[in-house]
Amino acid sequence: MPGKLELIPLEEFPRVLSGDDVAQLLSASLEHNQLTLCSGDVLVIAQKIVSKAEGRYVKLSDVTPSERALAVAAEADKDPRQVELVLRESREVLRVRPGVIIVEHRNGYVHANAGIDKSNIPNSKEDPQVLLLPLDSDDSAQSIRQRLAEFGHMAPQIIINDSAGRAWRNGTVGIAIGTAGFSPLYNQIGEVDMFGNELEVTEAAVADELAAAASLVMGQAAEQCPVILVRGASLQAAEVDSKSLLRDKSMDMFR
Repeated sequence: MPGKLELIPLEEFPRVLSGDDVAQLLSASLEHNQLTLCSGDVLVIAQKIVSKAEGRYVKLSDVTPSERALAVAAEADKDPRQVELVLRESREVLRVRPGVIIVEHRNGYVHANAGIDKSNIPNSKEDPQVLLLPLDSDDSAQSIRQRLAEFGHMAPQIIINDSAGRAWRNGTVGIAIGTAGFSPLYNQIGEVDMFGNELEVTEAAVADELAAAASLVMGQAAEQCPVILVRGASLQAAEVDSKSLLRDKSMDMFR
């Protein structure tokens, strides 16, 4: 495990528009910040800019809510059109209360409101729009990694992070919803601790830990800092995606 980490924001990152090449913007930003990628570097990228580049905007005026959406919206006290999008993006609705709908997203992670919101995107009261999560964040992460190599950079390990709440605790933290180039879990089962005791269940979710650390630097409001270069993480190189972080439903004590 690393003895020291550096978290370096890519300053003055440009505003991302639909159709933009995120890897090209990253390449230009690295040059602007006078940074050269090294072996083992990790780029943590905010989900919002990936979704924006992929054009995952939906205008609520284009959405017709179903009967189920109307019923869930009444229970959650939310716009039925946005609830319809939450249902479309989800495999299963797990909990509903005023203000929030907890779902299993179609990509497997448990999320409030399927990760759909209106923050940090252009909007108007007359014609509101929302932003969905990427179609497949692991595919997006792998594509960005490959494209950066095509631009002549050392292929970095990639994390796409998003904010999520946690059972039993207040507040949100960054989590990894897409990864590429490394193992998101660090399995220490079979190792011994400082007293010689064998570890039986210890697996560190290193992707989530780095996602949370980067989120602290990114901020959640108007900071305009959507990409963090993490240096010194010493992650295990592997072709394993973020789905390895998802607990099997049979082991999920919250359902």
